[in-house]
Amino acid sequence: MKILTHDDILRQIDHPFFHLISDTAEELGLECYVIGGWVRDLYLERPSSDIDIVVVDPTQQTKRPGIAIAEALRHKLGKKAHIAIFKNFGTAQLKHKSLEIEFVGARKESYDRNSRKPVTEDGTLEEDQNRRDFTINAMALCLNKDRFGELVDPFDGLADLEDKTIATPLDPDITFSDDPLRMMRCIRFATQLDFHIEEETFLALERNKERIKIISSERIAEELNKILLSPTPSKGFVELERCGLLPLIFPELALLQGVETKNGKAHKDNFYHTLEVLDNVAKATADPSKLSEGNGKWDSPKDHVLWLRWAALLHDIGKPKSKRFDPLLGWTFHNHNEIGERMIPNIFRHMKLPMNEKMKFVQKLVHLHMRPIVIADEEVTDSAVRRLLFDAGDDIDDLMTLCTADITSKNELKKKKFLDNFLTVRTKLVEIEEKDRIRNFQPPINGEDIMEMFRLKPCREVGILKNLIKDAILDGKIPNEYEPAEALLIEEAKKMGLTPQSHK
Repeated sequence: MKILTHDDILRQIDHPFFHLISDTAEELGLECYVIGGWVRDLYLERPSSDIDIVVVDPTQQTKRPGIAIAEALRHKLGKKAHIAIFKNFGTAQLKHKSLEIEFVGARKESYDRNSRKPVTEDGTLEEDQNRRDFTINAMALCLNKDRFGELVDPFDGLADLEDKTIATPLDPDITFSDDPLRMMRCIRFATQLDFHIEEETFLALERNKERIKIISSERIAEELNKILLSPTPSKGFVELERCGLLPLIFPELALLQGVETKNGKAHKDNFYHTLEVLDNVAKATADPSKLSEGNGKWDSPKDHVLWLRWAALLHDIGKPKSKRFDPLLGWTFHNHNEIGERMIPNIFRHMKLPMNEKMKFVQKLVHLHMRPIVIADEEVTDSAVRRLLFDAGDDIDDLMTLCTADITSKNELKKKKFLDNFLTVRTKLVEIEEKDRIRNFQPPINGEDIMEMFRLKPCREVGILKNLIKDAILDGKIPNEYEPAEALLIEEAKKMGLTPQSHK
């Protein structure tokens, strides 16, 4: 955080658009303040495009003062500006070049217990600041000429920024009960900014956790996505578990927690292991530009990072259902990857996450995440690596990132062995891809070719012969070429009593 003098603030807001707002406010007899995230991020030296302007009419003569000033600005800017007006909320969104600014009249709010949607009335700046979620988001900078750049900070948000504290302006029980989504935002801000939650505020999270049930799954998922995209996402999930929200919003993840001991044998805490893997993936994806393009699958590099981190969060989600105790082996989690893969659609459906190729990507990585570890634990053969590359396809780099992050053993010798073997796997992946092009593998003879050659309709034999060719290529028994594949096909077909009727 940077301690800003008044001159520092004046330099930061010395922007033509802020001066234009100031001039327009004077003409209309209104008070204008930049408020919320932009002011907070100014002191934290973080880039911010979240510009909110709260407008106050001291005479109380102007209806919807936020809309009034936005329309006046649009008139001055002409065709260069685009405006969207939301009369029900008394807000207007103005877009001009790269700027996107929201104007709203100062208001006070009251809530019905069964809804987070407030009943609003015109209010003063003080009342508007009272309704803000956290002290660090309640700071305002005046844009009027005689007070240009003056900080209005009634709840010592600046002090909380210095102390790295998340606290509510008023009674946190009222703040969270009125709008329970603020509980998720509280934990999200603490995670994003690496702040701690003030004690009474945290206790209010515990007391009001059941109120989260009135919040839609979509809004909760939005906050989880922001937590996942934080530099150290584990912090958010630890806080969600600590205050009791996690079992209410994500019971499958909460079930990973805990260690069970039997006959003196214990398993690791899979919740904290998962969070360690998630943080490892977060470190590996801190620079999204280094990730593969994914064949145009991603909306943006940030989108790619998000779903790779979801895969990390869910990679062991099937362990509670697969946990068994074997007197000889101890605790086992056989097929937890396959169980986890099958659980993912229900998790995504409940959270209203996309049920498309992004979900399938997460499923694929969860399903395959044990394969590189098994290969690295044994002799790294070309055949095993070839099959891994075939199954992972364009997602092989993401899979290897996840699997490397999954090595969290506290036994340094064991950890070094796996990581060294992973380097061997990665090297072989490059060599085999260059030689065989397995990532975009297409057998030289497909099912239609087989049906034509033997005058067959779709049947079991076609599938068997097709897989024989595929397996022979992946195992390195024949090259990925037509003639060797045809010779093998005819030889194996004869054993099944089939005779070729035509040749290409």
